[in-house]
Amino acid sequence: MVIKVFVATSSGSTAIKKKQQEVVGFLEANKIDFQQMDIAGDEDNRKWMRENVPGEKKPQNGIPLPPQIFNEERYCGDFESFFSAKEENIIYSFLGLAPPPGTKETEKSDATEKSEATEEKSEATEDKSDSKDEHSDATKETEAHTEDKAEEGAPEEAQPGQTPPEGQQEGEEEHAATGEEEEKQGEGEEKEEVEEQEES
Repeated sequence: MVIKVFVATSSGSTAIKKKQQEVVGFLEANKIDFQQMDIAGDEDNRKWMRENVPGEKKPQNGIPLPPQIFNEERYCGDFESFFSAKEENIIYSFLGLAPPPGTKETEKSDATEKSEATEEKSEATEDKSDSKDEHSDATKETEAHTEDKAEEGAPEEAQPGQTPPEGQQEGEEEHAATGEEEEKQGEGEEKEEVEEQEES
């Protein structure tokens, strides 16, 4: 990928010359490979630049002024965009290049990656704590359910001092009366046997 800087070497505008020198000087100082494309002496370069600068970047008269910066055929921006990127230390992103190690832009991207990784870790920790809470809730529900079952299955024991139901009392009285009658009958039979023996 080659950076192309479209300039007008024979421009009569001091402002344009100054901007062109700033862009070219910065790229040279940072050892960024680029091609200087002259639009003043090469009609093809001028035509290509005018056709490839996006409409929103063209001035009202439709003729974009140099310097215009491209990465191969991809438009990067004009001098204003370049200056903003330089101020924000994102010039390599602006040019569509990978920042070399040790630059401020690399440190920025590293810091961003680290913060993202930290966020992911904290999210993972939150997920874990949530699952723990769910597990403890499930355990509590199971214990409560077991207790309910135990209470339902426990037979009702008659407490001491309580009177048994009326039906049970009547049954016991009848049983007692029947026992007395049986005893009387037994005594009567014994008497008869004794009388028979005496007669004989």
